[in-house]
Amino acid sequence: MNDETPDIHALPSGDASPPPDASLAPVAAKKKRGKTSAKAATAAIEARIGHKFADAGLLTTAITHVSALKSQRKRSDSYQRLEFLGDHVLGLVVSDMLYRAFPNADEGELSKRLADLVRKESCADVAKSLGLLDDIKLGQVGAIASARLRKSVLGDICEAVIGAVFLDGGYTAAAQFVERNWTERMRKPRRPLRDPKTVLQEWAQSKRLPTPVYREIERTGPHHDPQFRVAVDLPGLAPAEGVGGSKRAAEKDAASVMIAREGVGGGSNDG
Repeated sequence: MNDETPDIHALPSGDASPPPDASLAPVAAKKKRGKTSAKAATAAIEARIGHKFADAGLLTTAITHVSALKSQRKRSDSYQRLEFLGDHVLGLVVSDMLYRAFPNADEGELSKRLADLVRKESCADVAKSLGLLDDIKLGQVGAIASARLRKSVLGDICEAVIGAVFLDGGYTAAAQFVERNWTERMRKPRRPLRDPKTVLQEWAQSKRLPTPVYREIERTGPHHDPQFRVAVDLPGLAPAEGVGGSKRAAEKDAASVMIAREGVGGGSNDG
């Protein structure tokens, strides 16, 4: 017998499948764990907001900042469109709540209450109470910038969640979400809506001081989500500084700081 003849029993048959690549097993396991973790995270958010999504993608979109998108051209995959929708749904639901809760209030009173309840600060407070701060998906930004971005978009994220709930469960589901989170706020005595800049200017005039002067000290953050630091000056007083997502917001914050420091009554940084 020829010693060179191959052992046919040692050859793989034509139907035999190649052995699985052992190196792929950890990758598959990691993907499975990632999917399980994502589902658990989604379920945790759903439990906090009180709505289980039929389309979990809506919730993901609602908490995704534009900086986290791979392509800036797909801005619709961020919270921005849902925020637009949620803002108007919130206004309608709260208007209905106010109309029923205050039957003797006139249009002006209802409008003032509505403005107080749907302002960004109120929405941000709701988002904080629901623990949404750390759920926001951001892109590659520094730790400090990341924290600032999360705080600055909290109100927008809350409105986006309302929009997502509306699309997923209809008006009834959205109204239930808003009623759970706004009814107690609606029942509280309405806070004064006087602009702190107006309050500070009137106080300055009563002290025979000139009109307060506001100056921009610093602008930080990305172009689509800047952060301003502004100082307000009055003769004989130390400057007061404020921060905000717009110059006006920063000016109001600075005025509020000076009002609080000087013991001026009647000021509020609402709205």
